[in-house]
Amino acid sequence: RALIFPLLIREGKPTPFFTFVLALLFCVFNGYLQGRSLTTYATYPPGWLGDSRFITGFLGWLIGMAVNIHSDHILRSLRKPGETGYKIPRGGMFEYVSGANFFGEILEWFGFALACCTIESFAFALCTLFILGSRARQHHK
Repeated sequence: RALIFPLLIREGKPTPFFTFVLALLFCVFNGYLQGRSLTTYATYPPGWLGDSRFITGFLGWLIGMAVNIHSDHILRSLRKPGETGYKIPRGGMFEYVSGANFFGEILEWFGFALACCTIESFAFALCTLFILGSRARQHHK
């Protein structure tokens, strides 16, 4: 998402360079921690890919990713080129929650955490919940 979404968005407000650098560092650092955790410290019993925790987590991650991608598409399509102003998104999960894109990403990371069953993945899922939950609340208001 960090690589693809910025390439898909249309015109918008420019992102300050410092914000871009912080986001880039965060994604690199988190990717390193998750990858290091899974490749160096996590151990799984034989048959883990058939375990109900892995399957449920993987499905949660997959559904969350689909919600996130679809919600981002709805948000990108809200305004025609040159149009400004606030519009309320409709369709998909926006019919149930006002921050469907945030909901999708939170679901993705909790699914990932369940599939991996590591403290690092769970910690990141909690951070995502607090950060995106706060942003979702602000957007809702």
